[in-house]
This record gives sequence, C-alpha cells and structure tokens, in this order.
Amino acid sequence: MNISVLGCGRWGTFLAWYVNKVGHNVMIWGRENSKNYHTLKDTRKNDYLTVPDSIEFTSSLETAVSQAEVIIISISAQELRSFAKQLTTIDGIENKTFILCMKGLEATTGKRLTQVFSEEVGKNINLAVWVGPGHVQDFVNDIPNCMVIGSEDVEVTKNIVEELNSDLIRFYYGQDLIGNEIGAATKNVMGIAAGMLDGLGYSSLKGSLMARGTREISRLVRAMGGNDLTIYGLSHLGDYEATLFSPHSNNRRFGEAYTKGESFGKLAEGVSTVKALKELSELYHVELPICDALYEILFNHKDAKEILEQLLMRPVKFEF
Repeated sequence: MNISVLGCGRWGTFLAWYVNKVGHNVMIWGRENSKNYHTLKDTRKNDYLTVPDSIEFTSSLETAVSQAEVIIISISAQELRSFAKQLTTIDGIENKTFILCMKGLEATTGKRLTQVFSEEVGKNINLAVWVGPGHVQDFVNDIPNCMVIGSEDVEVTKNIVEELNSDLIRFYYGQDLIGNEIGAATKNVMGIAAGMLDGLGYSSLKGSLMARGTREISRLVRAMGGNDLTIYGLSHLGDYEATLFSPHSNNRRFGEAYTKGESFGKLAEGVSTVKALKELSELYHVELPICDALYEILFNHKDAKEILEQLLMRPVKFEF
C-alpha cells in the first residue's frame, strides 16, 4: 500500500518510519521553506531515528496526496483548518483514507479535529484518528505499546488496523470517536498540570490529579454525547503514564518549566486545548475545575502554587 505522511516533525517522522517498517511504501511531505524538512531529507535522520532509504521525500503536497491511498496527517492541531483548505485544491482526494495523528482541539471553537477536517474537506473521504500512548524514544528501541484507531465507520477502522498492526504497536478498535478525540486532547492538559505539580515539588499529588482528571473529562464527554467510559481507556487514562510521568512528554515538561520560570521552546499542544475546553465548558454547561485552574494560570497569569493548592485542597465533600 502507498502511504503518505504529511508532516515531518518528531511524531510524523516516526509514523513514516513505522508504516514503512510494517511493509508499506512511504512518502514524507514537508513544506519547501521548512528547515526541519530539508535537514531530514539531506541527512535522513533526526534526534530520534534514521529514515530508511526506501522512504521518499517531497515538498509537493499534490504529489504526496495523489500517489497515496492512505494519507497520515501529523501537524499542529491549530493549523489543521487552513491545511485542510489547501487539500481541497487537489484533485482526486475523494474516497481516500485520511488519518489524523494529532491530539488537540480547535482553540477558537472547541471543535474536535475530525469536525474541523470534515467541515473543510467534505464527507466523501474516509476519516480516522490514531491516538493513545507511546513515545518515539521507546518505539525505536523496540519497546511496544497499545494504541487506538477510531472512526465513525467501523470498516474503515478495521481496514487501517489490519494494515498497520504489529508486535510493536498493538491497535484496538475505537468505538467512540467523541470520547477518543476529547480524551486524547485533554490528556495533554492533565500533562501540563502534572508538570506544574512536579515543578512545585508536589509530585505526590499526581495520583489525585489522575483520579479527578478522569472524572472531570468523563462528565464532559457524556455531555457531548460520547461514552464517558472511553476516558478510562487508552486514549486518555491509558496515555497518562506517557504524559503525566514521562521525561519525554512535552506537555509535562512545559508545565514544569512554567512553574520554575524557565523557557520551553517545543510545542505543548495542551496550552491551546485549555482554551478550547473553556469554550466547551460554557457550551455544554459542564464544570471543569482542573481545566479552569490551568486557564487562570496560563492566560490570566494567576500564581500557579496558589491556584493549584486551592484546587486540590478544596473543602471537604463526598468523593462521588
């Protein structure tokens, strides 16, 4: 099968490496003006892996899309709408399979990424998400993990899993697209909160954060029409180890750097997700105390120590 990966950051490059490893013909697309793309193309390596000679490179979006049956997208979630508009200018995208491999929500609207993509590209495509735990640093060292493929069409889900399943990544069928997308996006928010606790020396409170975070997000998913139990699966709770505790997690590292007053140069998608959750909280009339606390810290510049102590040491109440 011919598969194109649109995006050549850490995760996109790994996805190309992986789908090539499981036996597919792969092309990586990157922007012509991207230093990251040219470095990867010229050296065939980044900080994490070496790209096999069998993988092709192109800066032509039309070439990457037209030659592939399956197109994997791995870019910033906040760029997806404008990127999807670009894709509509390419002939022949109908009936292709697109897999979104980002974990986020549109900050200005709170919309899920499949909603954003469908609004721009239309319905004449097969659309899925690839979410769940795992770090490039572990996968390239043959440390396996479990992930989820989700779609509104179970046959699309099954076809993707059949083509991509391996001993390195064991896929599960996602049965609740709303829950999988919200879960995957919001675990990054919990990752920022965990990093802030680390930075403040309150790491032992991460257990409480996990317990309360899953409850909070499950209420939101239920209000949105999804299955609240999905939050306790791989897309959210199953990804907590890789996000709340891992030294590799950008969101956790961002939160820790923030409370220490240090700069952090890499993308922490959870920051934009906090904004999106503010929209969803108001739209669905669901209280999201942890997300609200992070909003106060990140956007209203409230003191992180004070806000998090107030949040996690609230007045006595029944647990459930």
